[in-house]
Amino acid sequence: MQVRRVLDPPDDYHLAGSVGLLPMGRHDPCARFVEGVFWYASRTPDGPGTLALSRDGAALTATAYGPGASWLIDRAGAIAGLDDDVTGFPALAAAHPVVAQLARAHRGVRLPATGQVFPRLLRAIFEQKVTGKEAYRAYAATARHFGEPAPGPVERLLLPPPAEAVAATPYWVFHPFGVEQRRADTLRRAAAVAARLEACADSQEATRRLTAIAGIGPWTAAEVVRTVYGDADAVSVGDYHIPNTVAWALAGEARGDDARMLTLLEPFSGHRGRVCVLLEAAGIAAPRFGPRMPIRSFARF
Repeated sequence: MQVRRVLDPPDDYHLAGSVGLLPMGRHDPCARFVEGVFWYASRTPDGPGTLALSRDGAALTATAYGPGASWLIDRAGAIAGLDDDVTGFPALAAAHPVVAQLARAHRGVRLPATGQVFPRLLRAIFEQKVTGKEAYRAYAATARHFGEPAPGPVERLLLPPPAEAVAATPYWVFHPFGVEQRRADTLRRAAAVAARLEACADSQEATRRLTAIAGIGPWTAAEVVRTVYGDADAVSVGDYHIPNTVAWALAGEARGDDARMLTLLEPFSGHRGRVCVLLEAAGIAAPRFGPRMPIRSFARF
């Protein structure tokens, strides 16, 4: 099955800056750009599907493949970030020169809302307290282990791992992927209740359900709801870098804790997560002191 829909994005819409928030790096096995087209594989309630998003002049063309094509095409606008409501943000941004400049320079970035919790949760759990390279290695290896080709013409595009299969997999299967038992068990607990998580009506309910799972805290919940529900206010409290980035960008302070970060972001309430996204998009980072965290291999432990 293949269906197509033409969307009408805002004049300043930036496709790569918006859907670029969805994949884990350029080589994500489940979502990536190929020759200017963004491909997003999904396990929808109607079955597997793939969504392709491409610019066609001022328009945005959405093409979906597979049994889940209709489900994806109906949500193509939200996945592309076109449902993101930036009302009021320019006025808030004007209160700080750095944020005002970011709002102008990256005004085409919209927050996507995929509407699917478990695929983003799987990635977020792998990102807990490890380097980005360690997290990607574990995520990609897991996707390949459960690998099922996604519908459509793109080669080596895989569907996200199914929650039921992840829940039934012993923790030691994840060990060769570089995942220690703590994260593996957290993932399996989350997978076991994935259906209830997918039924959450909004980011507030999802945050409550997520943080009730052992091993999932505010950081993981915020990372999930920001792209699943397009929650522009979700702040990743507990992150290793973001408090320093916010303190440096907004106050010129090389280091900051979560409390300081939240104080600095308070004037942008309703869009605090958006500010963090724009800081990352601009490549702003606090000065580094001392050695970087080493890249480990849990598979060798």
